[in-house]
Amino acid sequence: MDKITESLLNEFSEEYQLTLLSVSKRFEHFASHAVIKREHPETFDTAELVVGDDGNSKDGGDTGLDAVAILVNGTLVTDIDDFKEINSSAGHLDIVFMLLQAETTSGFDSAKIGTFGFGCRDLFSESPKLKRNTKVAAIAEIVQEIYKYGSKFKKANPVCRLYYVTTGKWTGEQVPEARITAAKADLSATGLFSIVEFEPIGADRLQELYRRTKNSVSSEFNFLSQVTVKPEIPNVEEAYFGFLPWTEFKKIIIDDSGNLMVRLFFDNVRDWQGEQNKVNGEIKDTLHSQQKNLFVLMNNGVTVIARDLKRTGDKFRIEEYQIVNGCQTSNVLYGQRADLDDSVVIPIRLIATKDEEVTRSIIKATNRQTPVDEEQFFASQEFPKSLELFFGAYPVPHGACQRL
Repeated sequence: MDKITESLLNEFSEEYQLTLLSVSKRFEHFASHAVIKREHPETFDTAELVVGDDGNSKDGGDTGLDAVAILVNGTLVTDIDDFKEINSSAGHLDIVFMLLQAETTSGFDSAKIGTFGFGCRDLFSESPKLKRNTKVAAIAEIVQEIYKYGSKFKKANPVCRLYYVTTGKWTGEQVPEARITAAKADLSATGLFSIVEFEPIGADRLQELYRRTKNSVSSEFNFLSQVTVKPEIPNVEEAYFGFLPWTEFKKIIIDDSGNLMVRLFFDNVRDWQGEQNKVNGEIKDTLHSQQKNLFVLMNNGVTVIARDLKRTGDKFRIEEYQIVNGCQTSNVLYGQRADLDDSVVIPIRLIATKDEEVTRSIIKATNRQTPVDEEQFFASQEFPKSLELFFGAYPVPHGACQRL
């Protein structure tokens, strides 16, 4: 295990009081926390998801799985009574299964990937081939109960996501890749899922996911002036364009202690450039001028990407979000917060997606700008335009261009 992963594992173990467990067992909890938190940002106990024993027993029965999470309408279900309670009042069911295997080894063992894939397939079988311990049997019971209500599946069958986590580096080698493809094909062939995904996660990716859990935040605000982006966009749950007055926008960037949440800019390609930056200085000057009510028309706005979004009328709650474009604007607004009121309105793009590729594409597009020289800004003013019209009013004598 590399030093960085080991350090993060020890930090996690201390925080969640898991230091008495073996390294391999702690790693199962660590990997489960990092991976599942991405899909389910609310607080949960990994002890309810890790399906093996405490590492001291030799009984087995985990069927090749280390952790299982079942999300029903966004809620983490850990026993059959949880599911029955949700199902009794739900008009539809939106199901996500997350199955994980975590290995402290530095490689991606094709045989173990195959065993993991078989264990996942066996979990959904009505005639299982593998011995099940108490936890796996309880999960299988929830699974069978869920599929009794297939008519309530919201848009399609459940989604099944598999994760094979190690401390190594995924390089896409042929044999492990073939085992992953076979595992996905076996699960798809059951006809039980609308989507089957299998993500191999190495040390770099695991470290990134864990750091994101430390940057996780939530906010609730009123978004009165907004429109929904239509038609539907693949891998984007919801998207809105609109405007937020300062008193609502500040709920997104300022914590309960009145501090700017700098971790919101983790995915922003530009760090805060300071008020001495020319553009930032101009934003500040606008906020202190008689034109501050024109801020909404003069500013390019802020792009927020959230992994989870819940809307009730005009009240929005976002979880695990980042400001991927608008770091400079947000910092300047925060710096001048004492002088701001709702005459300052901020343009907003709010996007809900869990797809990493979509997020990367949005970050790249919203931060790609063509440089504009001062001469080009000067050319947009009245004098050079009038000058151009003046010269254009006089015909150029034949041959004048050649003489110049």
